[in-house]
Amino acid sequence: MRHHGALVVRTLGRMDGTDARIIDLLRADGRAPYGRIGEEVGLSASAVKRRVDRLLAQGALQGFTIRGGRPAADTEIQAYVEIFCTGNVATASLRRILEDIPEVRRAGTVSGDADAIVHMVAPTIARLEAAIERIREAPHIDHTVSAIVLTDMFDRS
Repeated sequence: MRHHGALVVRTLGRMDGTDARIIDLLRADGRAPYGRIGEEVGLSASAVKRRVDRLLAQGALQGFTIRGGRPAADTEIQAYVEIFCTGNVATASLRRILEDIPEVRRAGTVSGDADAIVHMVAPTIARLEAAIERIREAPHIDHTVSAIVLTDMFDRS
């Protein structure tokens, strides 16, 4: 997997030269209209969209991200939240719960006392608290332990 600007590219399956050129153009501008990309590669906008959809479905493109000019710590509240479950909870069940909470940016199961840990980002403490409460109210969740980020030192993603 390679990270190129705001585009996450994974070399999977066969890509032709047009696919590679489309990826290069998306690397340069992830928000470029398909019509403009089509002009560059000699395809219609709908043909470019079909290729991008196929590349996403195959996993060759893994998504598009937007990174703001200011660090999140300057504008948002971040927290790491450990999740403790009752009994054995399937990872898929826990994933469904967490995917429905937009403040959860990353989630993973972990070794140790906690069953999972999530990285959460919210615009206010009140929104963060409400999101954590949604986790606590979910089935099979016993309790959570939260740590609010005070200083965002660096991010290698």
